[in-house]
Formats: sequence, structure tokens, C-alpha cells
Amino acid sequence: MPIRPARPDDLPQLLTINNACTPGVGELTMPEQVRLTEQAAHVLVADEGNGPAGFLLCLHEGADYGSPNYAWLSAKYPRMAYVDRIAIAENHRSLGLGEQLYTALAKAEGGSGRPITCEVNERPANPGSLRFHKRLGFEPVGTKDHGDKAVVFLARAAKDELA
Repeated sequence: MPIRPARPDDLPQLLTINNACTPGVGELTMPEQVRLTEQAAHVLVADEGNGPAGFLLCLHEGADYGSPNYAWLSAKYPRMAYVDRIAIAENHRSLGLGEQLYTALAKAEGGSGRPITCEVNERPANPGSLRFHKRLGFEPVGTKDHGDKAVVFLARAAKDELA
């Protein structure tokens, strides 16, 4: 499936996909989606021809973003490509779109020296996402317990291709 940068007219469908993927990703309102998109270094869309089937949103260091997970990774990595969210529409899961989106991000970040970072929920558990990220070469770099949620932080070296 072709991967392309998001367009403004994609935002309603990206919001629908995002909110259908909770609790794996945080729920957003349209103003929050717009603000994140405006700050993003990359918003990559898997386009099925009729619009988005999934997307990946990546922030660089220095974003004005109140996420405690972003703050934790920012303290550890002065330069980073932080994957805030990756979400795939339910009828397009298990087709390799997540890997295609990460491949496109790795190419876009190639030569930047920024490690690709993210977090995955440990509570509520998301073992499928942990397996997926491990297969792509991500390694655990820390954990954080937020009370109602807990996450494991992951990173992989900056390079043009996936492991």
C-alpha cells in the first residue's frame, strides 16, 4: 500500500482510526489531532486509494507536548524521532502496514542520527505491539508506572532500514 505524507483532508479519518485504536493509543479530540499534526515532524499515511487505512505520527525533540512519556524520552535522548502513535484501521490490520509505516519513517529519518523511540503499554497489556516492535529491532530502554497505566520505553538505532 502506498505510504504518503498526511494531507489536511485526512484529519477526520485519522481521528476516527486513532480513536478506534484505544487503549493502544490515547484518544484525541479534533483540536488535539490538529495540534499534534502541526507539531509533527512526520505524519505518514498508508493510503488504500479511498483514503487512510492507518497512520504514524512522529515528533522530534523540542515539541511543545505535555505527554509525560515524551518528556521521559526527551530527557534520555536530546535528539530523537518519537513515534507518538501508530494506528491501523481494524479491517487493515495484519497486512504489514505498521512495518511499511516504520520503514517509511526510517527512510525519512535516515542520516539524521536520531534514534526512533516510542512506548508501548504494559498496563493495559499490549503484548502484540511489544512483539511487533521487538521484531523491528526496538529494545527496551526504561519503564514508567503512571498508576492506571504503565509503559515500557523502546528505542532503535538511527538507520535507513529496519532490522
